[in-house]
Amino acid sequence: MTRGFNHVGISVADLQRSIEFYRDLLGMAVVIEAPFDGPRYDAVLGLSGARGRFAILEQAGTGFHVELFEFHHPKAKPMDLNRPVCDRGITHFCLTVSNIYAEYERLSAAGVRFHCPPSRMPACRDPWKAETSISVHPNIWRATPASSSAPECAS
Repeated sequence: MTRGFNHVGISVADLQRSIEFYRDLLGMAVVIEAPFDGPRYDAVLGLSGARGRFAILEQAGTGFHVELFEFHHPKAKPMDLNRPVCDRGITHFCLTVSNIYAEYERLSAAGVRFHCPPSRMPACRDPWKAETSISVHPNIWRATPASSSAPECAS
C-alpha cells in the first residue's frame, strides 16, 4: 500500500532557471544539486549514457519534493511549449497555498502564465510549461462539488 506522495520528476532545459522558479517563486528549498552519470543512473532512468545535472527541492513541512533533471546526454526531443493538457502523460501537479488570489497576483506579476484567474484551482506553467495548479483547500475536489461550474477562462 502507498503511504503518501513523495515527489514529481521534471526534465528541464535549464536547471538554474527552473531552480529559480521553484525556489524563488514557489518557496521551495534546494535539498541537493549535483551532476549525475554512470551505470546507476542509466539503470534507474532506462537510458544509455545518461548524464547531466539534477536538483531536488522540498516544500517545507509537507514531505513533497520536485526533482529536476537537465540532461546533457541524451539530447531531449523538442517539445510543444503549449502542449495541451489533453495529451497523454502528466498534466499537472497541485500546490496548496494560503491565499489563492494573492498568489495569483504575485505569480502573474512575476511573469507566470495562468490559463485563467482563480476559480476552484487556477493552473499555471513553470518555465518549461509543466502545468502546476494552486489551491487553498488541501482536498479541493472534495471542497467543491464536481457538478459546480467554474468561471469561464480566457485562453
